[in-house]
Amino acid sequence: MTEDEMRKRLASLRVEHRDLDIAIEALVNTGGPDQLQVARLKKRKLRLRDQINQIENYLTPDIIA
Repeated sequence: MTEDEMRKRLASLRVEHRDLDIAIEALVNTGGPDQLQVARLKKRKLRLRDQINQIENYLTPDIIA
């Protein structure tokens, strides 16, 4: 995967992460009994966050001075 492709993937992951945040908030605010769905969305959001961090770390590696 090229760096440009990684940046595009990173942008799409961020959008999906933000969309999940909105969906979770909407489910919680409705007070519905569907806590299982909320838990699944939160788990997916955490996986996305891990993928985002992994790509960010690859694109901006630590430089030891």
